[in-house]
Amino acid sequence: MAPYGQENGLTRIGYSVDDGLENDKIADPRLPLLPDADLKDKIVLLRVDHNVVKKGEILDQYRIDVTLPTLYNITERGGRPILMTHVGRPYDKKTKTITIRKDESVDAIVAYLQRKLRIKFVVPKFKYDEKDGILDIDTSIKWLITDLRKRKIGGIYLPNTRWFAGEEDKGEKLERFAIQLAGLADVFVNDAFGSWQPHGSTYHITKYLPSYAGLCMQDELYHVEAVLNPTRPFIAIVAGSKYDTKIGPLNQIYKKVDKLVLGGVIYNTYLCAKYGVKIAGVQDSDIELAKELVEQDKTQGKIVEMDILVETDTLSGRFEGKYRAVNVKDFAPGKTYNYIVDIDPLSLESEDVLQALNSAKTIFVNAVMGFMPNFWHGTSKLDEVIDNNQSAKKYFGGGDTLQAFKSLHPNLYQAALDNTNYYLFTGGGTVLKVIEEGDSMGLDTVRALIENKTKLQSESPK
Repeated sequence: MAPYGQENGLTRIGYSVDDGLENDKIADPRLPLLPDADLKDKIVLLRVDHNVVKKGEILDQYRIDVTLPTLYNITERGGRPILMTHVGRPYDKKTKTITIRKDESVDAIVAYLQRKLRIKFVVPKFKYDEKDGILDIDTSIKWLITDLRKRKIGGIYLPNTRWFAGEEDKGEKLERFAIQLAGLADVFVNDAFGSWQPHGSTYHITKYLPSYAGLCMQDELYHVEAVLNPTRPFIAIVAGSKYDTKIGPLNQIYKKVDKLVLGGVIYNTYLCAKYGVKIAGVQDSDIELAKELVEQDKTQGKIVEMDILVETDTLSGRFEGKYRAVNVKDFAPGKTYNYIVDIDPLSLESEDVLQALNSAKTIFVNAVMGFMPNFWHGTSKLDEVIDNNQSAKKYFGGGDTLQAFKSLHPNLYQAALDNTNYYLFTGGGTVLKVIEEGDSMGLDTVRALIENKTKLQSESPK
């Protein structure tokens, strides 16, 4: 196999064409890549985004599977892995406490890896405080690291990183946690594209260890460039549960797209701002924020409206007589509606919508259109219409988006994994963040890797 290396000042991600693998993926040459790392007999701290556990069960193993090539690369080249991921949101911002729950542990992930790889992983147990979570990585882990070096075990999987007091801290606890993490290993590899927040295990750790981008991270960064610089026409489909958290990415993505489809509460908010209606669950403050987008679209006309929606009297389920179709054409100032929880599939048969979706050459989807699991019909129909466009490149992102895709269309989902016209991102929110930044290398976690490489180069002998 031809080694990874430098070509025309750009770093190639992949082997030679003789190997049957892609060799045309080019990353920013400033980015330190896993294949450049010396891993022989090294303990490798590997940050992944295995945040796929809900109520103690794995709903979709995709985000685990896409990191297996990195794990194999590390072990095949002589490294010994210590894995870590966050699961859920154990930190309560109101009470400022960390709650350690078994259903937010990494146990289900470890069980899956052991079944999949037939390798033993061990999860160390640390003392924890009822309020602050795990305060320290104590010395008991040294026995496991000794076993890891001797290959008595295949890997160590640390507890949920958000159980540690220092993971999301801003001060002394954070620095202590990062230093203690660094004390476990010789090399750090970040393969967690979906974990873009600058936390202890994704960002601050790079201050203390030689740091590299894993193979999944490289692949995601390569494909996100196609969203930043799309083949046109470019249509994006974005949904969300709160408008104010998406306003930055929305403003930026609006500038880049030829057409934009909105879903969820984001769409409800836009409709309230445009038509002067009231929809249950939409905040007045968000409606004010959405008025800027409404004004912008009056002249540019990029937003493709779904006309027929589903209104329900309750969010507790789908009950006959409690939901109905409503038409945006009937909206008028002062009208009020109960919860609007989906787009009706008939919306996707309108000429304007079909024209926008069928003519697109690049489609980015970070959206579940309905309030799952009871209102799924709009999302299902949308996936079918997108698939009918055989010439477009289709980029799906986000855990909820992928889970809905897989549950509603398991055969199509499986086919998409092997279809070069599809790419499934592990982090749809991260793609939106990249769009907001306008630069794939602008993510804090990616900049940290670049800065680490620059620092190591300046310290190495000339």
